Amino acid sequence: MADLHSKSDISFAEVFLCSAFAACFAEFCTIPLDTAKVRLQLQRKTAPSGDGGTTGVPKYRGLLGTMVTIAKEEGLSSLWKGVTAGLHRQFIYGGLRIGLYEPVKFLLAGSDSGGVIPLYQKILAALITGALAIIVANPTDLVKVRLQAEGKLPPGVPKRYAGALDAYRTIMKQEGLAALWTGLGPNIARNAIVNAAELASYDEVKQTILRIPGFRDGVLTHILAGLGAGFFAVSIGSPIDVVKSRMMGDSSYKSTVDCFIKTTKTEGIFALYKGFFPNFGRLGSWNVIMFLTLEQVKKIFVGEVYYD
Repeated sequence: MADLHSKSDISFAEVFLCSAFAACFAEFCTIPLDTAKVRLQLQRKTAPSGDGGTTGVPKYRGLLGTMVTIAKEEGLSSLWKGVTAGLHRQFIYGGLRIGLYEPVKFLLAGSDSGGVIPLYQKILAALITGALAIIVANPTDLVKVRLQAEGKLPPGVPKRYAGALDAYRTIMKQEGLAALWTGLGPNIARNAIVNAAELASYDEVKQTILRIPGFRDGVLTHILAGLGAGFFAVSIGSPIDVVKSRMMGDSSYKSTVDCFIKTTKTEGIFALYKGFFPNFGRLGSWNVIMFLTLEQVKKIFVGEVYYD
């Protein structure tokens, strides 16, 4: 992300609220893609058949195919499974990771930096804020994945959770409070790395585009930079994301290493990139919507935004 400032002082609370709103709006718009991504990541090599065996054919095939299958079998609203927990997550995680980014970045740079901050310090700042934010927001991520992972159930089989709030209560009651931080290790790694990839690559891609004659700091530039940020984030973070989703969706894994070994042993190394294209479709569009919304909200409520 480029260095966002305002011509008037912007408090942490204002940046947090603007970031949280933009993240929540992007989440609501793109969560059907995220639901498809989670189903593809959790899918094993074979799908169950009607007689209790396996067909050898994956149930979900591709982004659009997965969305169509979910809508047909479970109803269109099922594509928004976990949206409440997703909004909880983005309000906390999105607000903190972006709100803390500027203070941490300038803290690392020091008072004698003269406003010139090298790329490695931006990356380090984003790694720190991504990790801190997800430590706080991990319970919301866990609940969102659990709700998204629940597919169509056989007749007479009740749902595990009635909703997001019921999921929080049930998990604490049945598995203990610490269970809400299941998958925290890969989640910290994934979100710290993805956050750094998003913020640093958005900044670099945007500045590169602006050097091309005819481009200006406007909507088209932000769209292209957002897509670039999404691509780099998914390319780097996809294996960790798959392990995180599997650990949160299936409590049979003993640890991050156990999940990684079992996944690669039974399904091959490319299983770690399952759902890559829907993940890119989701994260690319998420970044575009989030950054565009963030800039507009800051202009409306805080003042005109400019870039260093």
